[in-house]
Amino acid sequence: MKRFITFEGIDGSGKSTVSKKVYKHIESMGYDVVLTFEPTDSYIGRIVKECIENDVDPFVTAFAFIADRIDHCKKIQEWLDRGKIVLCDRYAESTYAYQGVQMQDMIDDPVKWLQDLSKNRILTPDRTFVFLIKPEASLARIQNRDKLIPFERLSFLEKVHEFYVKIAVGERFKILDATKPVDELVNICVKDIL
Repeated sequence: MKRFITFEGIDGSGKSTVSKKVYKHIESMGYDVVLTFEPTDSYIGRIVKECIENDVDPFVTAFAFIADRIDHCKKIQEWLDRGKIVLCDRYAESTYAYQGVQMQDMIDDPVKWLQDLSKNRILTPDRTFVFLIKPEASLARIQNRDKLIPFERLSFLEKVHEFYVKIAVGERFKILDATKPVDELVNICVKDIL
C-alpha cells in the first residue's frame, strides 16, 4: 500500500476533482486518510497565494513555495507516523514545472536548482499521479472560473505541460490521460494506492 500520494498536472487537468473523489472512496473503505494541498492555508501558504495572484518575481515565489512545503512536510510526516494515508493536491513537481518555466531564461537548469533547494528537506511521495491534458482542453475547463490567475494562459500552460512530461520520469510517477472520465481515473488511482 502506498501511503504518501501526490496529484500533479496543469490547471484544469482534473487532479483536484479526482483527488477529492479518491479521498472519499478510500475513506468510505475504512482507511484513515487525509487530503491536503499546496499551497497550504498556513501563513506561508497565504504568502504563496499572494505571490501567484500578483505575479511576483519567480525567485521570490519559488522560495515561498519551498518554505511552505518544508513546513507542510512536518505535518505530513506527523500524519504518516500516525498510520494515515496522505493525499496531496499539488506538491514539488508543481513548483518544478511552473516556476521552472518562469525561470528557464534566468538560470541554466531551473528544475535542478529548485530540486537542490529542497534536497533533504522534503518528503518523497510513494506515488505521484501526473494528469496530462492538452493545454487548450484544460483552459476550456477553467474558463468559467471567477478569477483566472496569471499562470492560466495558453502559451504558459503549454510550456508547463512540457516540463511535466520531462519531470515525470521514474517508477514513482504514473501518467494518467486526464481526458478519461473522472470515475475511471478515480478507480485507477484507488487501485494503484491500495
